[in-house]
Order: sequence, then C-alpha cells, then structure tokens
Amino acid sequence: GMDPITRQVGQHIEMEPEWEAAFTLQMKLTLVISMMQDWCALDEKVLIEAYKKCLTVLMQCHSGFTDGEQPIVLSMCGHSVETIRYCVSQEKVSIHLPVSRLLAGLHVLLSKTEVAYKFPELLPLSELSPPMLIEHPLRCLVLCAQVHAGMWRRNGFSLVNQIYYYHNVKCRREMFDKDIVMLQTGVSMMDPNHFLMIMLSRFELYQIFSTPDYGKRFSTENTNKDVVQQNNTLIEEMLYLIIMIVGERFSPGIGQVNATDEIKREIIHQLSIRPMAHSELVKALPEDENRETGMESVIEEVACFKKPGLTGRGLYELKPECARNFNLYFYHFSRAEQSKAEEAQRKLKRQNREDTALPPPALPPFCPLFASLVNILQSDVMLCIMGTILQWAVEHNGYAWSESMLQRVLHLIGMALQEEKQHLENLSEENVVTFTFTQKISRPGEAPNNSPSILAMLETLQNAPHLEVHKDMIRWILKTFNTIKKLRESSSTSPVAETEENIMEESSRDKDKAERKRKAEIARLRREKIMAQMSEMQRHFINENKELFQQTLEELDTSASGVHENSPVISDAKLTALGPEQTRVAEHRQVVMCILCQEEQEVKVDSRAMVLAAFIQRSTVLSKNRDKIIPDPEKYDPLFMHPDLSCGTHTGSCGHIMHAHCWQRYFDAVQAKEQRRQQRLRVHTSYDVENGEFLCPLCECLSNTVIPLLPPSRVSFNRLDFSRQPNLAQWIKTISQQIKALCLLRDEDCASNSANSEKMRQLHLPEGFRPDFKPKNPYSESIKEMLTTFGTATYKVGLKVHPNEEDPRVPIMCWGSCAYTIQTIERILADEDKPLFGHLPCRQDDCLTSLTRFAAAHWTVSSLSAVQGHFCTLLASLVPNEKNGNLPCILDIDMFHLLVSKLGALFIHCQDFSGVSLGTGDLHLFHLVTMAHIIQILLTSSTEENGMDQENTNSEEEVAVLTLYKFLCQCTGSALKEISSGWHLWRNLKAGIMPFLRCSALFFHYLNGVPAPSEIQVNGTNQFEHLCSYLSLPNNLTCLFQENSEIVNTLIESWCSNNEVKRYLEGKRHAISYARESNKLIDLPDDYSCLINQASNFSCPKSGGDKSRAPTLCLVCGTMLCSQSYCCQTELEGEDVGACTAHTYTCGSGVGIFLRVRECQVLFLAGKTKGCFYPPPYLDDYGETDQGLRRGNPLHLCKERFKKIQKLWQQHSITEEIGHAQEANQTLVGIDWQHL
Repeated sequence: GMDPITRQVGQHIEMEPEWEAAFTLQMKLTLVISMMQDWCALDEKVLIEAYKKCLTVLMQCHSGFTDGEQPIVLSMCGHSVETIRYCVSQEKVSIHLPVSRLLAGLHVLLSKTEVAYKFPELLPLSELSPPMLIEHPLRCLVLCAQVHAGMWRRNGFSLVNQIYYYHNVKCRREMFDKDIVMLQTGVSMMDPNHFLMIMLSRFELYQIFSTPDYGKRFSTENTNKDVVQQNNTLIEEMLYLIIMIVGERFSPGIGQVNATDEIKREIIHQLSIRPMAHSELVKALPEDENRETGMESVIEEVACFKKPGLTGRGLYELKPECARNFNLYFYHFSRAEQSKAEEAQRKLKRQNREDTALPPPALPPFCPLFASLVNILQSDVMLCIMGTILQWAVEHNGYAWSESMLQRVLHLIGMALQEEKQHLENLSEENVVTFTFTQKISRPGEAPNNSPSILAMLETLQNAPHLEVHKDMIRWILKTFNTIKKLRESSSTSPVAETEENIMEESSRDKDKAERKRKAEIARLRREKIMAQMSEMQRHFINENKELFQQTLEELDTSASGVHENSPVISDAKLTALGPEQTRVAEHRQVVMCILCQEEQEVKVDSRAMVLAAFIQRSTVLSKNRDKIIPDPEKYDPLFMHPDLSCGTHTGSCGHIMHAHCWQRYFDAVQAKEQRRQQRLRVHTSYDVENGEFLCPLCECLSNTVIPLLPPSRVSFNRLDFSRQPNLAQWIKTISQQIKALCLLRDEDCASNSANSEKMRQLHLPEGFRPDFKPKNPYSESIKEMLTTFGTATYKVGLKVHPNEEDPRVPIMCWGSCAYTIQTIERILADEDKPLFGHLPCRQDDCLTSLTRFAAAHWTVSSLSAVQGHFCTLLASLVPNEKNGNLPCILDIDMFHLLVSKLGALFIHCQDFSGVSLGTGDLHLFHLVTMAHIIQILLTSSTEENGMDQENTNSEEEVAVLTLYKFLCQCTGSALKEISSGWHLWRNLKAGIMPFLRCSALFFHYLNGVPAPSEIQVNGTNQFEHLCSYLSLPNNLTCLFQENSEIVNTLIESWCSNNEVKRYLEGKRHAISYARESNKLIDLPDDYSCLINQASNFSCPKSGGDKSRAPTLCLVCGTMLCSQSYCCQTELEGEDVGACTAHTYTCGSGVGIFLRVRECQVLFLAGKTKGCFYPPPYLDDYGETDQGLRRGNPLHLCKERFKKIQKLWQQHSITEEIGHAQEANQTLVGIDWQHL
C-alpha cells in the first residue's frame, strides 16, 4: 500500500489499490516513533548519532532520485536556481515518506535541546542539501493540492482516503506536520527566492508568475473553465502552504514556545469553530503514548465550561480574550472547519460591533535555527507573487482570479507587517532591523512593467465595490502600515513616537466610527422610506376596497366575540359547568383550515367532517396492578373499569386538522405506496400501514386514526329546562321506571310475550316518556362515518381484537378512552404542580375537546338497544334492581370512568319529552357518582389519629363527615375502625376526592364549553371550594347526603351489604385507597457504578447461573432482564421475541423503557417492530453521556434528564419519540427490535 501512484488521465482506475495496511502500520508506529525521538533527546550523543544515521539513510534513498531527470534553470526577479524537471501530475509520487519525516523530527530536537548551537562541529549541517530535503515533502503537499483542485478524480477513493488520513488527527503528527517541518528546515537553510521558484515549478505555476501578462491567457473568456479553476485552486493552495511554513511555529524547537502553548493553540482553534463538548475536544487533539492529550492542564486558561441543559451536552466556550489568537489559516483546519470558524468569528465581531477583519495573530519568535524563515515574506519572488495577484484584483475583468486567493495574499501581507512591527518593538540599540517589508511594498515595480507598488494597489482596492468583504482587512493593513512607518520615523526612545502613534490610531478609530455611523444613518433613512411607502400603499388599497375592508372589520368583530365566548354573559356571575344553572355561553363559529388542501370550513353538525390526526394506544401508566391480564379479549366485558386502572386506552393527537375526505385520499395514497414497494425492500418502516398507521402529513407524528371535530353537544340538542325539576329521590324513581319499561320493551322485542305487554300497560310511565322513542341523528353522513372510524379504532386497539363496528363494546371503549385520557392529563398537571386550566398545549386542548364531544356523540352511530342496556347496567351498579344482581361492588369500580360512561349513555336516554331536562340528569348523575366515591374514600381510608397538629374547631364539615362515618360503621356492622376525629376524616376526604373533582371539571369544561373560573386557572389555597362551585357541588360535600337522606341511606346500606365489601372489611381482600399515588419510574442510584455492580451479579434465569451478556433494567418496574440473547427468547403471538419485547407486553401493554446497563443506553420499545435508543440520564463531570462506556469517566445521575424520560412516559410520547427517531435515522428501521 506504500507504492507510489501516478495520475490517471485517460480513464478511471479499474481497481482500487490497497492502502489501508500502510496507514494501519503508520497508526501503530506513530507513538513508537514519537517515543523513540523523545528517548534520543534525553542524551546529546545519542541524538547526534541518530541524526547522522538518519541523514545517511535519507541520502541513500535520494541517491538516484535525479537520474534520468533533465536539469532546468528557473529565473525570476533577478534570481536563478537549478532544479530538475518534475511534474507531480505526470510522474510517480508517494504519500509515505517515513525517513524524511523522522529526520524532520530529529532536526527539531537539535534546536529544542540546543545541541545545534552547542556542538555545531559534530553535526553534518554543511553536508545537507536543502533542495534534496524539501523535494519529497513538497511533492506530497503538491499532490494534496492537486487532489483538492480535482485533478486526480480518476484515481478513485483510495487516494481520497489516503489524503484524509494524511491530515487526520491520528496520523498527522508524524505525517503532515513533519512534512511542514521539513519544508521549514529546508527554507531556513536556503535562499527563500530559490525555494519559492522551486515551489512554483512543483505546483506547475511557474509560467503564470514568471511571464508578464501570462495570467491574461487564463481569463475565463479564452481558456477552459476547468483549467482556470484548477490553476486558481493551486495558487490558493500554494499561498496557504507559504502561510503554514511561516506561521506554524508553535512546536517547541521551531518557535520559542513550550508544549502547553501548542495544546492551548489547538484548543483555541477548535473552539473558534463552535463551542465543543469535552469528548469532541479530546477527539480533535492528538494523544500521547498514555492516551493523554494534556488538555486538562490548560483548558481552564482558554475556555469556560457551560453546564448542559435538558438535552444538550456540557460545552466549552472560548474566552473572549483568547479570540485575538485566532488564525484563519490554522494548518489543522479542514476546509469545512475553516469556513465555519471564519463565519463564527465574523459573526462574533459583528455582535461586538467591531470590524470584521480577521488579521493574523502576533506570533512567537523563531528559534535561532529557524530564524531566517521570516525572510520568505520579504523576498523578491514573494513580493512579485503578491503584486501579481493584487494586480489581477485591481484589473479584475481582465484576469481569472478568486477572492480566496486575494484573501490569502492579504493574510500574508498582514503576517509580514506583524513580523516587522514585532522586530521594531523588540529592537535594541546594537541591533539593526533587517526586515524591511514596509519599504519594499512602497516601491513601484521596475521597468519594463512599471506596475504600481503593492501599497498603492491596496489603497486602490480599499475603494473597490466588488471587494466589500475584504475592506476591513485592507483598512487594518493600511493602519498597521502607518503605525510601522511612524515607529521607523521616530527613535525607539522618543516618547513623541508613542504619542503620534496613539493619535494616529485614535484618528483612524474615529474615522471607522464615523463611517459606521454614516452607514447606520443611511440604513435607518432607507427603512423609514420603505415603511412610509408601505403605509401609503395600505391607505391606497383601503380606499380602493372600502366595501371589502368594512366586511373584514365585521368578520374580525365576530371572531373577537368568538374568542371571548368563554366569558359568561354576565361577567360577575358564578360560572357553573353543569345542571339547570349551567352558565350559558355565546355560540360562535369555529372555522378551521385543512392542512392538506388549505381550505377553510366551519365546524357544523351538518357539514363535511373535519378530523384531527390521532394515536390510540393501550397504557399501563396509571396502573396499580400490572400483573392483571385479559384472558380472552373476544369475551371480555370492559363496562366497569377497576380502580387499579390495570390497563387503559389512551388517545393523543398532534392537533393537525384535515378534511375527512382529504385524509382518506392521503391514507389511500400511503397504502398504495406501501403496496407498490418491492418485496425485497419491505423492511419495517416507522409506521405499519396494515394496522392503520400513518404519519401526520405536516409534522410526521405517528397516528393510527382520526377524531372528528364536533360542535358543543348542547348546541345540537333541545334543552328542556322546566321551572320545577325533580330532586334526586324523584329522579331516581323516574329513571328506574323508565329503565323497567325499556327492559320490558327489549324482552318483548326478543320474544313476543303477552305477559310482558300486560306488565307494560300496568307500569306508571312518566309523563311524555315513550320507550320506543328513537332520537333523530343530527350529524351528516360524513361525520357519522368518522364517528364510526374512530370508535372502531378505539375498540380494535383497546381490546386487541379485529375491528367490528357492530360490537356492543365499541361505545364502552370510547367512553373508557375519554375517561382514561382525562385522568392521565390531570395526573401530569398535578405532578408538575400546574393549574388545571390554562397550561395545556394546544394539541392536548384540541384533543380533549374533540374526545369529550365524541364520547357524548358516539351514541348516534351505536345500537340503540346496546347503549340503553349499558346505561341500565351502569346505573344498577349504584341503584340496585332485581334484574342486575351480579355486578361489581362499589370498591371495584373507578367512579370517573363510571361517570363518563353514564353520561355518554344518558344522552340517548334523555332525547325524549318526559319533562326532565338533560341538565338535571347530568347533575343528579354527577351527585350520585360523587356520593358513591365519597363512600369509597371513607371505606378505604387508612386514617391514623396520630399526633399531627389539628385545629380544634369542630367545624360543620368535620361534624357532618364524622356523622356520616358513624352511619357507615352501623351499616357495616362496626367492622370499620372507630375514629373520633372529624378533622382527620375531612382532611382525608378532601385529599381523596380532589383528583375526581379535577377530572370532572376538565370533562364538563370541554363537554359544555363553560369557561373555568379565574381562581382555578392559577394555583391557590382554595382550589377545593372553587371546584365545588364550578361543579354545582356544596362546599360541604356531606350536604349531598343530608339533602336526600332517605334514598341515600338506602343506597349506602345496599352498597355496604355487598359480600366483597364485607370481605375487604374483614381483611380478606385488598382495595385501592384514595387519592391514588402517581406512578413514577423506578429510583436510580446516583452513581452508575452501583448499577454496574447490580448487573454484574445478575445471572441469566434460563442458563444455569451463567452471567448475562446484556443485562437490561426495566425502568418502569425495576425488573432485570437478559436481553439480546437466545436463551431468554419466548414465544409471543406465534413469534419468537426477546426478553425485553416479551416484558413490554406484560408490564407496559406493548411499550417499554429499558436501561441497557453494559452500554449505558436507554432503549425505547413499542410493539415488536419499533424501537430506538435514547440518551441515558447519566452524565460525566463534563455534562456528557457515555453510551457504550467507551470513555470510562465516572457517571452520575442527572435528575432533570431522568424527569424528562419520565415525562415522555407519563405523556404517552414514547411511541411518538420512536417514530421521529426512525424517520430521522433510517438505520434504526433495520434493527430487529423484537429480538432485544
């Protein structure tokens, strides 16, 4: 792989040559070579002998390098040099020059250890041939330049990769860096004019600069553009090389610096690109034999550490005072890095309101062995090159040149001026300044050209309109030139010189300020003029379209009233969400826009359906019993949700609205595209079309159905408010009669029975009630279709069965999803200590609005008899009758689910004309469920009369709740523990019922559209009282029992007489107590090594005590699993799956969060085909994660990041996160997640 290569001209290379072995060897030897050189430097004799031997070997290698080569003489600017005719683009050239580079390293050590000055007679320095030393490194660097110019395209990727590694941090120390050192060594020993002519020859640019007006032949009008571009790039690369030869003096032995200065400079230039993390900086710096970079010892001097936020990493930012050391042409920059660094530094200067010039920094002096290097800047050939390029820029239409070329020349001029200024400032009495760059650039060219001086051309370019970007740099050069001129004119001891210089600088600074002020004033006047023109055009347009403008104003007024429709008609009136006294809200038009066709439409019951993209998923986030499984989904009855909320159905939405028909077209197109996809390409995508999944067309959020947008439910139904409404006892009696009639009617329909007909006639039906009444469906066909679509999707996902819109369980699953979603959001708000209203994102707000209205409207597409049957059964759980005997006891029913389901079924039951208003039905049902929940709380209360401070007030509430508790004790046969403190009971009751009240407030708010009172839109101490007022409840909840004591006492006795309640009170079974604690992810140790120890002790449960190769911790329940292993694979739904995938189905209903301990990596799984890796919550001292534990820094728990993961889980965003990750990184799609 070290063979020399030749440029391919005719055709592309047929076979890529081997190159990796050579660079692998180079990487292995890099540290060995460095250590060997350091060892040589420890003893002067050893260093001298090593240098001699290396030089001898190099001369042997070069002994025949001129054979067969024709010598040529190069002449330029009165100087001549003899060299060989050699073209890199035509001859063989190699990138591997180990002996030459070793000699370069030893030569620097001669300077560093001062051996070259102590024992010059022992060194063969006089035998050295500088042209021979520079020849091969120069060829190598010319090869790199030609590759960048695109001249070696036909040589394939082998050469591109070699060039990349040549500059890479792993190899550059003993390759690229040493080639620069060898050129510096050669130049320091020879006439700089000779070096520059040889370099021009190797770059194949000699003709351009040595022949007058030769550059005109390469103008874009006359020559092939590729050739022009190649030459321009080569000139740029050559100038860059000169900058590196003169400017790179931060290695000990070349410049008068130490090792820490070198590391500081590397760090400064890396941080000039952008702020970097610790690991990025370490990767960008070369390592020594101990894998150390030396960064830690100097980083605090040049950078400030900025701690990480929730997502990013801890970053080092460059200190402002270090920016002056920035060198635009730092030799370790890649082209991309140089461009980024330039942009970043210019942006920083603009922010600080400074000029955008990036002048070369002041450089340390060279060591004596390399001191003559600076003369290259004032050599005749160098001045000729500079003058020629500046001439092209002045007469820019006649030559092919580039701004990059000019920028490099300006940088070189700046370097020379800095050098001269330093020489003058450090001048002592006995020394004479030999560096006279300012004098030379002030002289015009000699005959026959008679070209203007470099200084004159710079002054011309300062006003060139096509060089606006470089004006600040040219201004800096001219200012520095004047400063040096003043320094030269005055004696070094005269104080007048300093004064004049200060005056000069101040006047120059004043000019700059005046210029910037003038430009700012022009910009301001221009902005004012444009704004005046726009105002005039607006006035003209309004006058031309008065009618249209008036109509727009009216529409704005209408929409404003729509916005303020949340305000009650009487602003000071009490806001009430339900019941006969429900606050009336103004009806308003809801106009929305479809994201697909951009058409606006009003949401109405009889219009085309508008839908929200939604995602339904099974959830155990609120579960208090993860072990419960549904044995047979086809036969499972989900009518009553258990208070342990073992598995719910959650609905989320991204909030983006579409026409139903637009969405259908879009979904059909997605399905068609997936079906057209070739079989071999059918890997798992981020969505599964067969399961109805798709990505939102706008935000690409994973969705699997759509929710229809509906107007407020009360608007579409007749409100029947009568002056005399029944109390709870009367309402229960009326509703029981209606239920009996409905049951008889259903029995009659099933079997024509004369006895049933007779019973029906004997029933005393309420006035206006018609058992056979069938309410009219108010919705359009389009909306009904979408109601069915969303209902079927909820049923399919929630029960994991095939879709069946006729199944009577469909409405139950819809009501359940609405209740569970509200409970989830209420828990999130409570955990984050946020107010109940006003802090939900728009997407969740829209989702809840649509979901609650859907739950109230789904009866319109359901079986009438099925919904009536559900209502009868639901009511019987609280108001027992002889027909429904085998129902769950009060302890085994989640009351909020019961409330939502009852109200969802009540709508169909109340669409008659029985004289009972719907509002009254709502209120009585809510009061009934609230009372049942209060009994639940008191039965399961574990109040201990401890020594807590309590107020001895014996308030009305405390006395009442104690009375109620004593009545409960009577009903349960004194099985309840006796409590004498009403304060404890009332405190427990308030705490236990708050989540139910908060969920109810959300539900009725979104259902009826009544705005929330301002008091519960902020956190406060009286939330309980304000919630009660909003929900038409008395502040003293026990008043509900006192107002209807007769019927309520009967109900309490029936509830307490249930066998399951008795078993609980006897201690034979468990029951959920209130308020339920929020579920959280497991507690993790602060130190990651604790987890490593835990994992190291974990054995695979199926392999007889063998250690697990990939121990994985479930963050939901804390179980340690043996992941990614055949030993622990199990069969799930007919497929082999790994331990993690199997665990997600038992612990998280298909969604799981795991920590892979050996990799320090969080794993998200959803189903069998979706997953992604997520940054772990463990960070090192530099604010970085260490996935794979490659760096080995101590890791500690970042609580904020862990909270973020927990929030993703609580918000049911894991599947969404996976979808976005898989869309962003297609490699994740190809991983077999099911085997993890």
